[in-house]
Amino acid sequence: MHQASSTSFLQSTRLALVAAAIAALVAGCASAPSGSTTQPPGSTAGARPATTPTTPAGPDAAALEQQRFAKWVADFRATARTAGISEATLRSAFDQAQFLPRVIELDRAQPEFTRTVWDYLDNTVSPQRIATGQDKLLQVRAEADAAAARYGVPGAIVVAIWGMESNYGGNYGSTPIIDALATLGFEGRREDWARRELLAALKILDSGDIARDRMIGSWAGAMGQTQFLPSNFLAYAVDADGDGRRDIWGSMPDVVASTANFLSRSGWQAGMPWGVEVKLPAGFDYGRADMAVRQPSAQWAAEGVTTMDGQPLPEFADGAVLLPAGAQGPAFLVGPNFRAVLRYNNSTNYALAVGLLAQRLGGGADVQAPWPRNLSALSRSQLTELQTALSQRGFATGAADGVMGPATREGLRRYQRSVGLPADGYPSAELLQRLQQP
Repeated sequence: MHQASSTSFLQSTRLALVAAAIAALVAGCASAPSGSTTQPPGSTAGARPATTPTTPAGPDAAALEQQRFAKWVADFRATARTAGISEATLRSAFDQAQFLPRVIELDRAQPEFTRTVWDYLDNTVSPQRIATGQDKLLQVRAEADAAAARYGVPGAIVVAIWGMESNYGGNYGSTPIIDALATLGFEGRREDWARRELLAALKILDSGDIARDRMIGSWAGAMGQTQFLPSNFLAYAVDADGDGRRDIWGSMPDVVASTANFLSRSGWQAGMPWGVEVKLPAGFDYGRADMAVRQPSAQWAAEGVTTMDGQPLPEFADGAVLLPAGAQGPAFLVGPNFRAVLRYNNSTNYALAVGLLAQRLGGGADVQAPWPRNLSALSRSQLTELQTALSQRGFATGAADGVMGPATREGLRRYQRSVGLPADGYPSAELLQRLQQP
């Protein structure tokens, strides 16, 4: 599994000497940044490495960036060696390590425009994806049944995640994970996180689960057919086919079992649905439609919450009402299995798409209540304007960053209550216009 050329030792020695010379040259030619690098709110990044000065302008800028990257890699290589990574793995991982500028561009990108939940679902739970998924579920039935028996996670849920993450293995990325994580660590915005994931990736190589050239995935470090980060691979990946390797790239038994194990270890409860579409009673307090407001299904039923077809609500001990499009859209009662999917990807739209896709793969119904397709999503700059306007009126939303987080939602709800509107916390162009009026 760990292949190296006969010149690897010389290459390694050469790299160390070059890196040392370059570090001295750079120290004399460019000044180091003063003070700490400011991180975005909520960022888990560490400060930019002290050995990474501002890149100068000019034709040599790219070459100097590559040289500084080589120095960062050499330093990390020493850290990994201290952590117990073998020399053979270090040579395999780093002798030909590449700096990937495109990874930095993608990581820094802040999309201006967002999609509504119904646009997202139209794309992710499309008729084509449903039809393909039904075929794929038949193809991996044996693996899915084995995983369901062992972990209690239905095959339709695992196949839905497979469809969401890589279009059933059709596109799980082609970026070398070692290069992507080394690039992100060197850039510095999320260095602490990237260093942890890179060390985890080295442990995977060291264990012989996969070769470096096959350890590919997304630019952000997620890998394989169901897109595990390296740390999650170490925690949850399973050798289900018994070949001595955990292969989430090429072994469907391993892919299915690893994904089911992840969900099981994240709190999946066997025999329980992810959730159900519901009708809310007249006069319902929309402010209570929040993932943090949990109570037994019997209590929701006593308040008048019902299923669409009149059947009893699922017996959740801690169900929550979800309004992904606000008071004008469909409502769902979700339980612990919905939250297990959120631990896979912390997006309510994603978890809802997984649940609905799995439902359709099993022949279940689509969403029955109409989506408010007359509404449009606010752009990032519009959300920033909304946050600013709310704060100016005394409804604190935290930082005006264009991100719809819990603080913004709560501030919006308090404003809605103050003017007699349903307190669903859903941002709309109409609300923004109202807030901006004198």
